[in-house]
Amino acid sequence: MRFGVFIYPGTEPIDLAALGVLSMARRIAPHIEIITIGPQPGETLLASGLRVLADYGVADAPSCDAIIVTGGPGWPEQAASESVRSFFRARKEAQTKIVSICTGAMILAASGVLDGLSATTKRRVVAPEQSPLRILESHPEIDATEASLVDCETVITGGGVSLCIDTTLYVIGKWLGDEVAQQTATLIEYDRAWAANLRQFPIHAERSLSA
Repeated sequence: MRFGVFIYPGTEPIDLAALGVLSMARRIAPHIEIITIGPQPGETLLASGLRVLADYGVADAPSCDAIIVTGGPGWPEQAASESVRSFFRARKEAQTKIVSICTGAMILAASGVLDGLSATTKRRVVAPEQSPLRILESHPEIDATEASLVDCETVITGGGVSLCIDTTLYVIGKWLGDEVAQQTATLIEYDRAWAANLRQFPIHAERSLSA
């Protein structure tokens, strides 16, 4: 299964934990493939000044089974980019599975990918920052929901920051099997934290994993 991870200038490095979870999952499911996609291919400056390479740009990215959209303070620029919005609209029309972590949901909202769906995003902030979940509520076509994760089948939105780990484990379980997800959680020594998060902050989904 090929996962594309969308990164961009201003992605928050902690959201790259999704890449780390997928990398560990490959020890159990070696058929997992991971590529990175940016607005353009090549060097990408993240929020902290960390520089990473995008394997592809939105214009030349290959087909993927699923795309994970990262969050970070650079999301408004990506939400305003017609090439990025068109990319996600086209991928949805092609029935690619689309997953957002943290404020990655804001890019999907601007693209119209979340229209008619329930969705969540980062909710907790420190003043004077405005809660992205409150911003998401301003989209009349979207049912903004406070949850650790909202599963709308082929479109999944995850909550804020460190919940990118939980979201990635969830989609691994949904599409590659509960055993792969549980073993991955054990490998990264996150099984107890995942179970605690599921108890304290529920998932909105037709199907949820037992931890």
